[in-house]
Amino acid sequence: MSDLRITSIDAKICEFEIPDFGTDKNGTSLIYTPGNKKKVKSCAIQIHTNEGITGEFVGGEPVAFAQLCMFANDMIGKDPTQRELIYNNAKRCLRKFDRMGLGLADIPLWDLAGKLYQAPIYQMLGGWRKKLPAYASTLSGDRCGGLDSPEAFADFALQCKDMGYTGYKLHIWDDYSLQELRETISSVRTAVGDEMHLMIDPACKLRTFSDALEIGWACDDAKFLWLEDPYLDNGTATTSHKMLRSRLKTPLLQTEHIRGLEEHVNFVVAEGTDFLRADAEYDGGITGALKIAHAAEGFGLDCELHCGGPAHRQLMASLRNSNFYEIGLVHPKTSEIGWSMGVYACDYRDGLDVVDENGNVNVPEGPGLGVVYDWDFINRNVIHTAKFGY
Repeated sequence: MSDLRITSIDAKICEFEIPDFGTDKNGTSLIYTPGNKKKVKSCAIQIHTNEGITGEFVGGEPVAFAQLCMFANDMIGKDPTQRELIYNNAKRCLRKFDRMGLGLADIPLWDLAGKLYQAPIYQMLGGWRKKLPAYASTLSGDRCGGLDSPEAFADFALQCKDMGYTGYKLHIWDDYSLQELRETISSVRTAVGDEMHLMIDPACKLRTFSDALEIGWACDDAKFLWLEDPYLDNGTATTSHKMLRSRLKTPLLQTEHIRGLEEHVNFVVAEGTDFLRADAEYDGGITGALKIAHAAEGFGLDCELHCGGPAHRQLMASLRNSNFYEIGLVHPKTSEIGWSMGVYACDYRDGLDVVDENGNVNVPEGPGLGVVYDWDFINRNVIHTAKFGY
């Protein structure tokens, strides 16, 4: 296997439809929209080798695709097991950008390595967890008869608790009022009792630091586990979040909207967060997200992975300092297909009902990512292609 080389890379942008999804009036948040079909774009990557082993991944965004195209030719002829070398070469190539394109290369390289060694990624990472505790992460609040009131959020939380979930996270309305948010926070806690972990993610919608402070106080009263990306700094202002932390009991979870190892460490050193957030698609693949999780461990902090997918199940299975697998974005009235979008030819999927009675999800045991992609379906939805190599 010492002569293993990358011979070509097939990169595609696909467009899928998700039923009953739409966006709010500002076009910034996904919400329940009955009867609508929301078009979303995703990437499909295949890295081929001279030994006939192919690494695959479906995910990411068109912005990341454009960045992948900047360094993909440099990967041709390289040993695909030398992920650290490829990671650092691509990182420098993308130094003027946010480097999201790294994930589109690194995740399929890990899949390829797993197929080479006939092992799931979590085993190659030294992982041991076979089941992962999950939390239900809601769609943003809507005005369509779904998550349209404090009572609706509370009812859905109780439904998730009855399904086995031990954690529940709220995404708020775009047209929020502070009073409605305070009532929602209180109503959800009252509905589920003290034993369920509750979190809130305004997704940077709160308009001011003052609004964030008031919602934080409500979270304090309701004993929320974390407050995530509260207001319109877009989750990047370390000084203000240090100030917010000093005024709240509820821990802050930040760093979804900054990229890469160094900036995550900078946020911790600046005392702007209690939990770190990492994402293999956003933060340099499994290689990059693993670096962030281990850096968090060095500070004695936990690192929570953003959203689901087979890469995150494999990664979380190897992490001590990660508490929950995020099942999102869920809603009491939407299709159970969730974000899987039909791209798998195996029984893998993410959706509201994938947890067992204890609120856990399984870690795929097949080689690499542990999933089989439905390339006939994927290729029927391709809208743009790029090929590198020979």
